[in-house]
Amino acid sequence: MTETLKTLWPELEWINDISLREKTAATWQRALDKSVLKPADLDKIPFTLLCGPDLKVSFMAHKRCVVHMARACGEAMNSFFGDDLPVDMDILVSGAILADVGKLLEYELDNDGNAIQGTYGRYLRHPFSGVSLAEECGVPAEVCHIIAAHAHEGDLVKRSTEAWIVHHADFMAFEPFRKK
Repeated sequence: MTETLKTLWPELEWINDISLREKTAATWQRALDKSVLKPADLDKIPFTLLCGPDLKVSFMAHKRCVVHMARACGEAMNSFFGDDLPVDMDILVSGAILADVGKLLEYELDNDGNAIQGTYGRYLRHPFSGVSLAEECGVPAEVCHIIAAHAHEGDLVKRSTEAWIVHHADFMAFEPFRKK
């Protein structure tokens, strides 16, 4: 794992399974390699293009918030429900980190350096491209399911417990920003 990824995602260390941690990091590296965006851009570009040009919350602020909320929810559920509804924390954290990795392929930069939706993003939303990137890196199906099901596309499938947690954490950190 590169120093860039360690700096970008200190939460990778929360994944105890070393193989899963490495596959999660490799997926992010693959996305960065294929993207026009650089790691520094992720602290500047908006986390969504759906809320208009005035949105100041960066991609990484949103992403890291989602990971932190998902982890806290998973820990609370394990504490209160134990074996009745176990949450696999490694799967949960990996899925939360990777949920929006496909967005790196959706964005392009205009002549002024502003993030805009690119041609790729008009045809393939990030849950699809995220799963593709993750599968290229050997990420297990349980995590790919979270990537695929975290957005509205997941409304048509039976979500795992971990996918429900990431879905709700993501929307908790998105919906309040939508213009009414």
